[in-house]
Amino acid sequence: MVATIAIAVVPLGYWMFKTEVKVDVFSMQGKTVLITGASSGFGHHFAGVLAAAGANVVLGARRVEKIVDRVAEIREEGGEACGFSLDVLDRQSCQSFLDQAQEKYGSLDVLVNNAGVESGAKTYSMIDEDDWDHVLDTNLKSVWRLSKMYTEKVIESGKKAGNIVNIASITAYRTIKGQFPYAVSKAALVKATEIMALEGARYGIRVNALAPGYILTDVSRILLESDQSDTFRDRIPMRRYGEFEDLDGPLLLLCSEASSYMTGSTTVIDGGHICAEL
Repeated sequence: MVATIAIAVVPLGYWMFKTEVKVDVFSMQGKTVLITGASSGFGHHFAGVLAAAGANVVLGARRVEKIVDRVAEIREEGGEACGFSLDVLDRQSCQSFLDQAQEKYGSLDVLVNNAGVESGAKTYSMIDEDDWDHVLDTNLKSVWRLSKMYTEKVIESGKKAGNIVNIASITAYRTIKGQFPYAVSKAALVKATEIMALEGARYGIRVNALAPGYILTDVSRILLESDQSDTFRDRIPMRRYGEFEDLDGPLLLLCSEASSYMTGSTTVIDGGHICAEL
C-alpha cells in the first residue's frame, strides 16, 4: 500500500500578513481629553499633540489669557479645542471645569493630570510649611480631587470606560538633592497611580502615568543650559536632554486605545537616566 501525502502550498507572505494590524490604534479621533496646567510647558504641548491626533481638547489653567491663545492656535491648525479657567487647589473650580467640559462635548474620555509646581532648590530643612503644602496640594491632592470627580462622572454616565494619565517625574525614582517636596509628591503620585488603577478597574477606568526625565522647557533651560549643563547631561546614558517631542509617542500610547490593556503602569522617558550609575 502506498501512502499519499497531501502537501498544501502556502503562498509566500501568507503568515506574515495574516494578522491584521490596526494602524489607527493611536488615533484620538472623536475623543475628549481634559488637560490641567495647560497654559505652558508640558500641558501646552500635549494639547497640540492630542488635537493633531483628532481629540477634542479641553485646556484648564489659572492663566486664562494663555489658554485663549493656545486654543486659537490649535483651531488655526485645524484642531478642536476649548479652554476654561481652572484652579486645581479650589474644589469648586475643579467641579466647574469638569461640568463645562461635559456640557461642551458630552463624553469625557481622558483626564490628563498635568498641573504641577515645585519650591525651588530647597532641602527638607530649608522649606517651610507653606512650601510643603503648596507643592503637595498641587501635585498630589489636586490629582486625587480631580480624579475622584472624573470617576464620579464616568460612573454617572454608565459607559464603564475612562482613562486617567498622571504626569509624574523621574524624581520619583532618582534621588536628587534639593528637590524634597517635589520628589516626595511625585513618588507618592506613582504609588497613587497604582492604587487608583486597582480601584478604578471595576468602573472600566485605566490609570497610568508618564515620568519625564530632564526635558528642555522654558523653566528647565535656565538650569540645564547653565554652566552646570555638562554635569547634568553626562549623567544621562544617551548624553542629551529630552525635547517635548520625545513625549509624544508615550503620551499617545497612554491616552489612546493602544494601551487598552495597560493600567497601573508608569512609563519613564529619560534617556536611560534612572538606569545610570550614581
